[in-house]
Amino acid sequence: MADILGLGLSHYPPLSGFDENMAGILRGRLADPDIPAHAKDPANWPAAMRAEWGDDQGRAAAARHREAMLVGCRKVRQALDEFNPDFVLIWGDDQYENFKEDIIPAFCVQAYDDMTVHPWRHASASAMFDAKTKDAYGGGKPNVWQETADTSMLLRGHPQAARHLAEELLLNEFDIAYSYKPLHHPGLAHAFLNAVLYLDYDRRGFPYPVVPVQVNCYGRAVVSYKGFASPWADRGRPLDPPSPTPRRCMRFGAEIARILRASPWRVAVVASSSWSHAFLVDKTFRIQPDVAADRRLYEALVAGDYAFWENYTLPQLEDSAQQEVLNWFALVGAMKALGLKLEWSDFVETWVFNSSKVAAIAR
Repeated sequence: MADILGLGLSHYPPLSGFDENMAGILRGRLADPDIPAHAKDPANWPAAMRAEWGDDQGRAAAARHREAMLVGCRKVRQALDEFNPDFVLIWGDDQYENFKEDIIPAFCVQAYDDMTVHPWRHASASAMFDAKTKDAYGGGKPNVWQETADTSMLLRGHPQAARHLAEELLLNEFDIAYSYKPLHHPGLAHAFLNAVLYLDYDRRGFPYPVVPVQVNCYGRAVVSYKGFASPWADRGRPLDPPSPTPRRCMRFGAEIARILRASPWRVAVVASSSWSHAFLVDKTFRIQPDVAADRRLYEALVAGDYAFWENYTLPQLEDSAQQEVLNWFALVGAMKALGLKLEWSDFVETWVFNSSKVAAIAR
């Protein structure tokens, strides 16, 4: 039986940018004229949020947030190198990047060959980049590594393993979409690409083949919101059909884990996402993430309380804007199926930088 390593980290786009831009999402909400003044007044914010915002609109806190995130990125990369997998499977969401109005699969195994990607040239096709502000969210060309539009990287694929995974899922009566080449995005959606960029934050190279597995996390908001933030006044727009439920994502992760365990390959499975996203939390006027809900879910992860995760409902998840955490539900399903134990984890709390981040290692 093959060895499986479980990992989790964030693909938070502003980490690729500069500290002075890291609070750009919150600044965008504060500039929205339709959000009530009382919600935008720091005097009405939680004390922790006021402290993080400070008198410099989060600039000093951004440097601390980056360093806290990098602890997890580096520990996860160290575990990955020690494990030395044959390939890395990444559960990630597609935010109106590769999949748009013509097709939105619930799940899709991307059986890509090797590809040369240009992270910053292709950023305008991704939610890493906001076309109106040209860099409000830390994406686009400017980046912390000072890489240019010509910067390229070879991202190795493992189509043999991806095809095997799709075949076994179908034979096991788990309907799955699969693709051999990108549809609308010239490279990889940022949930996958950023995971690689951040695992290689220190730019030592990333030699491992990647099998991206898309989860339609954004569901009701993927097309109607074009995969990202929208003005408060637009909240009455017609919504899309929902994402798969948390329980279904756990079963999906469990089925993949069982297939990989029976395969000839050593595999690292990665959940790529931040947790509650402020710009989707209507009950806080899209200004604050639901930190309390994230804390409860994280405590259940640490305690190995799989029942709490299995009984988490889609309305709960949407109410707290934890859509991207469906990628973690797949990982937790894999952990339960294989008996993987949480070896290390970290919860980086924030009220100002859109979403709290979790990093994890499970063996």
